[in-house]
Amino acid sequence: MKRLVVLDVDSTMIEQEVIELLAARAGLQEQVKELTDKAMSGEIDFKQALLMRVALLEGLSDAVFEEIHSEITVTDGVEELIDSVHRSGGLVGAISGGFSQILEPLALRLGLDFYLANELEISQGILTGKILGEIVDGSAKANNLLKWAMEHGVDAPDTVAVGDGANDIPMLQAAGFAVAFRPKQILRQYADVVIEGNSLTPLIELLELRSS
Repeated sequence: MKRLVVLDVDSTMIEQEVIELLAARAGLQEQVKELTDKAMSGEIDFKQALLMRVALLEGLSDAVFEEIHSEITVTDGVEELIDSVHRSGGLVGAISGGFSQILEPLALRLGLDFYLANELEISQGILTGKILGEIVDGSAKANNLLKWAMEHGVDAPDTVAVGDGANDIPMLQAAGFAVAFRPKQILRQYADVVIEGNSLTPLIELLELRSS
C-alpha cells in the first residue's frame, strides 16, 4: 500500500501556535491567542481571523523568524511517524494555515515530501501585516491533500489527514483516514480516530494495523 499522510502544523506537527510566538514579540500575544482560539473552535471564520492576526504583526523585523525557531518543539512521535511512513514506501506532507517562513526550514529538517503554508509579506526586512497570494485555509488543505495524492499515484482511501482545529475539517473529510489529535470539540465528529495524548506515536501502530 502506498500511503500519503498529511499533517496540520501548529499544535499538531509542532507544539506551538507560531502566530502567537510572533505576536509575543509585538506584545500582542493575548489578543492574537483569543482570535486563534475562536478560529480553531469554529466560532469565527478562519480567513477573517488570520487576516486580523497578521495585521497585528505589522512592523516586526523579519529577524523574528530566526529568533523563534529555537522556541519551536516538534511534537513527540512526529519524526518516528515520518520515518515509519517513508520505510513503508509512503509520503508525508504538512499543510499549515501558518507561515512558510517557519514551515520551510522545519520541512527540510524533518524530511517532508511536501509542504504548504501562507507567505507573510516582507518589505525591506519588515513585516507589512499582509499575506502574499492565496490564503491557505481549510479548503486549500483538502485540495492539496487530494492533489498530492493524485500526482503521486496514491489512492484516496490510502490518504491520512491529521489535525486539531476547525480549519482541518475539510482535510479530514477528504482523507481516507481522518485523525483528530488533541482536537477542539468541533473536529471530533469528523474523525475516524481521536488521539488524546501528547504524542503521535500511537498513529504509527494504527497505520501499521491498517496495512496488515
